[in-house]
Amino acid sequence: MSRRFRRLFRLFGLTVAVFWSLSMIFPASAQENWKSPPPPIDRILETPPPPVVLLSPHHQWMLQLEQPPLPPIAELAEPEIPLAGFRINPRTHAPARQASYRSLAVKAITSGAAQPLPLPQNARINFIRWSSDGNRLSFTLTQETGLELWMADLRDRSVRQLTGPILNATYGDPCHWLPGDQGILCKVVPADRSKPPDESRIPQGPIVQENLGRKTPARTYTNLLEDPHDEALFEHYLSSQLEIVSLDGKRTPLLQPPTLIDDAIPSPDGHYILLTTWQRPFSYHVPVYLFPQRITVIDRQGREVYQVADLPLADDISIRFDSVRSGRRQVNWRADHPATLVWAEALDGGDAGREVPLRDTVYTLQAPFNEAPKQLWQSQYRFRQILWGREDVALALEIWYNTRRLRIWQLNPSQLETAPQLLIDRSYEDQYSDPGSPMTAPGPYGWDVLRFAADGRSIYLNGRGASPQGVYPFLDRLNLETRTAERLWQAKDPYYEAVVDFLDARAENLIIRRQSQQDPPNYFLQTRPEGKLVALTEYQDPAPEFAQVRKEVVRYQRSDGVQLSATLYLPPGYDSKREGPLPTIFWVYPAEFKDRESASQVTTPQNTFSRPRRTSVLFLLTQGYAVLDDPSLPIIGEGKEEPNDTYVEQLVAGAKAAVQFVVDRGIADPNRIGIGGHSYGAFTTANLLAHSDLFRAGIAMSGAYNRTLTPFGFQGEQRSFWEASETYIRMSPFTVAGKIKEPLLLVHGADDSNAGTYPIQTERFYEALKGLGATVRWVLLPLEDHGYRSKESVKHVLWEVIQWFDRYVRKA
Repeated sequence: MSRRFRRLFRLFGLTVAVFWSLSMIFPASAQENWKSPPPPIDRILETPPPPVVLLSPHHQWMLQLEQPPLPPIAELAEPEIPLAGFRINPRTHAPARQASYRSLAVKAITSGAAQPLPLPQNARINFIRWSSDGNRLSFTLTQETGLELWMADLRDRSVRQLTGPILNATYGDPCHWLPGDQGILCKVVPADRSKPPDESRIPQGPIVQENLGRKTPARTYTNLLEDPHDEALFEHYLSSQLEIVSLDGKRTPLLQPPTLIDDAIPSPDGHYILLTTWQRPFSYHVPVYLFPQRITVIDRQGREVYQVADLPLADDISIRFDSVRSGRRQVNWRADHPATLVWAEALDGGDAGREVPLRDTVYTLQAPFNEAPKQLWQSQYRFRQILWGREDVALALEIWYNTRRLRIWQLNPSQLETAPQLLIDRSYEDQYSDPGSPMTAPGPYGWDVLRFAADGRSIYLNGRGASPQGVYPFLDRLNLETRTAERLWQAKDPYYEAVVDFLDARAENLIIRRQSQQDPPNYFLQTRPEGKLVALTEYQDPAPEFAQVRKEVVRYQRSDGVQLSATLYLPPGYDSKREGPLPTIFWVYPAEFKDRESASQVTTPQNTFSRPRRTSVLFLLTQGYAVLDDPSLPIIGEGKEEPNDTYVEQLVAGAKAAVQFVVDRGIADPNRIGIGGHSYGAFTTANLLAHSDLFRAGIAMSGAYNRTLTPFGFQGEQRSFWEASETYIRMSPFTVAGKIKEPLLLVHGADDSNAGTYPIQTERFYEALKGLGATVRWVLLPLEDHGYRSKESVKHVLWEVIQWFDRYVRKA
């Protein structure tokens, strides 16, 4: 169906949109009313989740953000326009379908109770940003006609509206703080903006695209520009003025006339602004982030002082992973300097398929930008980022997908002749060897920099702590001179704990987030080494019906010796001796690996608090099912072998091992096992039904089933269809649809914007299965995206899931 017509009908509101979405695809007799799942699922879905917690940069304040329960489908029916790979709400100049917070509460971290900030009732809060001193924050409130800018001063709990509904947040953050009391830099809807351009009812001619011999491969994208009217809308809605809004609401324009601003980032000292704008020609082939860009530095009067880059359309980037656009990229400010630019440039033309000794060069250029850029570092792999520390210490990260290698180098930016020191060299698939991530804190200009220990020679590493014994997060202190790490803290049974931050240079007062299988996540202040705890929050269990659910991380082995694992859930009160084997549901999602050892690692924590949300398979525990969640299905390709060349064989072997385990354990009846998955898990579900006889029925949500419709790569596959056609065809359930004899429920969001899972994937798969006489049901969810958000859709999907498995698995 034409995106243009879908856009027009959406403007008529929910009733027309729902009716039309269904009636265009199903005959009238196929339409159904919304259904609700049985108790207690319905009540749990109506319960708001616990607040989201944010800590202020300098650890004075804890902000608690109230999350709303599931939104009504009417919110999804608000007007939206797809433009260049994303969707906007034309009324508000904000992202379409944007989730919002409902209230803000604040407390001093070490004392007192949280107090709500005085905001309007039914507020819709977004784009929260801390000031550099951490005592204030800016945020937006969504009104019918746009976004207002507000500010809160946490010291006296006061709030102030700074602007009317004028911010332009159609793409990226609308505002950035300037240092101190200098105000907030914002993208603003032009005051003299006219009405949106009308679309002519009379075509002015055909839409023509051509390619004159250039190689321009691209993975599938959605919501792209389609015609000159889309281009006009893109320019209309994304054009902004740049203004400084003072803390008392005074507005000072910087740029005239309005332009297509991607982002405007103040330098750490606030004297300059890094301005990125989009240029023509636009593309109907790739999303906006690959459009031509002009990157400049302007001063506080809006005058251009340096042109960083003028980048052409990047529609010819290789599909090989780690390929990037040529020219200056990842341009930003150095976090520990007042105004120093940093960027990378590819030495391989951006093509990861080329064999070269070095991939990238990183440059810096200090204000006033009138000297030649200085070469900071050259990387053998693809440059990813730099963590700045101080004049003599920075950490540079490089990654290479083909070998799964990750390396971190210690640089001395003040002495460029000093050779970089290799700090970490590991496979990023190997979670057992993960030393943790460097922790940061606000630096001299308020930007995050490496957090040094009191000795000045060490940094802190916050790690997940996966090992053969389980997953136990840790905090280490790493001496950069001796390369030795000291373990300061680590989680212990029966809790899953992680360090969120700490309040002193010696890391003796930790803020941790603690949970267990019975205790919901809460925040605590813990002194080290004594271990004394002070509760900072007291969030309750939102679904106490799950308190008696049994959860266990189990391990078993594939026939070729690869060690596998899964999370096994058993319903409340289950007694295997009394009740015997249960109907059991597998919920699956495979993963690619380059070595057997990494594929065998157990990386799922045992001690986490598990409560279902939205369409979680765990809701089936309330209906008497056992659930085997995320059983390991590693697809391994060692050396020059590609994992997907033996995808089917490895997939079936992994599923067989999991089935054998739950049957031998006495938990599952081999004749009553179902399978399901979402996205790539849906693809996996269809493949297992086609290539094995292990499962009685399946449910596939928002999947892709014909890989020829994603010919330039998918998931972890970086070869094109023409390079690996046999693999593409063999992996596609569509090509073996005649082998699927078990009942299959297909679910898809009608507005799925995920690049690889157009709704046509499910539509064509359903038609194939129906034509071959399969037992199949297709549920198309009006207005829903790749994941399902509305209360009506979520409840209906759970109703469908329970009905399907009750009919074809429980009663098998």
